[in-house]
Amino acid sequence: MNQEIQITKLPSQLQQQQELPREDGATEEDHASSQDQRQQDQRHHQATAQGGGAAAGHHHRRSNKLTLLPLVFLIYFEVAGGPYGSERAVRAAGPLFTLLGFLVFPFAWGVPESLVTAELSAALPGNGGFVIWADRAFGPLAGSLLGTWKYLSCVINIAAYPALVADYLGRAVPAVAGPGRTRTGTVVGMTLLLSFLNYTGLSIVGWGAVALGLVSLAPFVLMTGIAVPKVRPRRWAAQVEGRKDWRLFFNTLFWNLNYWDSASTMAGEVERPERTFPRALAVAVLIIAASYLLPLMAATGATAAPPEEWANGYLVDAAGIIGGAWLKYWIQAGAVLSSVGMFEAQLSSGAYQLLGMAELGLLPAVFARRATRFRTPWVAIAASTAVTLAVSFLGFDDVVATANFLYSLGTLLEFAAFLWLRARVPDLKRPYRVPLPLPALAAMCAVPSAFLAYVCVVAGWRVFALAGALTALGVGWHGAMRLCRSKKWLRFNTAVVAAAADDHQGEDDDGDRV
Repeated sequence: MNQEIQITKLPSQLQQQQELPREDGATEEDHASSQDQRQQDQRHHQATAQGGGAAAGHHHRRSNKLTLLPLVFLIYFEVAGGPYGSERAVRAAGPLFTLLGFLVFPFAWGVPESLVTAELSAALPGNGGFVIWADRAFGPLAGSLLGTWKYLSCVINIAAYPALVADYLGRAVPAVAGPGRTRTGTVVGMTLLLSFLNYTGLSIVGWGAVALGLVSLAPFVLMTGIAVPKVRPRRWAAQVEGRKDWRLFFNTLFWNLNYWDSASTMAGEVERPERTFPRALAVAVLIIAASYLLPLMAATGATAAPPEEWANGYLVDAAGIIGGAWLKYWIQAGAVLSSVGMFEAQLSSGAYQLLGMAELGLLPAVFARRATRFRTPWVAIAASTAVTLAVSFLGFDDVVATANFLYSLGTLLEFAAFLWLRARVPDLKRPYRVPLPLPALAAMCAVPSAFLAYVCVVAGWRVFALAGALTALGVGWHGAMRLCRSKKWLRFNTAVVAAAADDHQGEDDDGDRV
């Protein structure tokens, strides 16, 4: 982690990637089969060179690379950001099931996805993350479709945070709580302001995430300590009135603990990702599990409120009961800071995903444009902000369910790409390798995959319809991009790095290439 990836290391790394066998299926229009494979090789070479090693080309300084601590807190805000938003799980199934869920789920779900992310981010460290993995395994259509699912899930998820902030602020400023101009202005103003902050640079966002994380976690540490003598374990067994709402429970649980792979889209901006990513993910799993479980144990055990009172924002009231008004207002402020951190981390992830897809030639080259001063992908940031604003006023539950559904589809494809690459490209250089044989890896992925399938099955008809329409839009978008590329209606990133072309000269034509 203590030294930057140097541009001089790229040729051997890229040559290693190019010398690997791959399967058929990744073809480009108007080219013969061997030319198709060369073009895909060149796209991967270029994506890695521009994303993972473009420090020289883009004049990135060492200070602009993400190191371990900023990456830990970016992952923390990608996934969690604190226990805010977890209250509905208590309302849906009661304290006991909520505590069990937040005890088991970070490990049963977070650890497998973290291991997959660590291995593939180290092996293929360009901007774009999981898009590169699917493209490498199954070809451009799979990469484009996975990118569509994950990107839409990301920006729909981002839209929930300004609304969540408004919910918490509404407890102090009633005009923000209900529909109206005040709430609308709060949501829109916050979205635009935070998007501009994202424009100022990923390093600033990363260290900002560290500061936001420490400040927003501190009151929960205090609340947990103060609550210890007040906890009555029997309160953890309180039951909800009527039937448990398992769909709301699992959607809330999943929404609070997914997006472990999102930081992979910024792998090209991370210092020594092959070492930094595995370490950062391991630390983040422990922090995230503790940040949910301990405050929820304290709040449910030290207050007598029935599950029906646990709506978004109740943790603020619980803090007031446990520690007094000063702690209540600190946690209320922490909710705003946490939402800011989550917004920034996930907007960065979505923007760098678009940049990576542009570097792969899956999107027009305009999405790869960087700001002259800050070197941030300003077009991708602006596009993500526009989409976020467009969906900001959907209902909170619809936002959560749709984001979960699209994320589930994308993650199932991501697991398939991971297993496919391990089985069919075993010689791919993996600086970090999950120390399990293929059958054990399949079993590891089966547990979270079963949960992903459940999330998809229990989604309501509106979520099915919306996700289906968005998936069709993704397939249509890929076809439109192919047409625009073939007709040269838009400019795509199809430049070939000379070193990559030289490496292909004289290679045997038998067998497919990566």
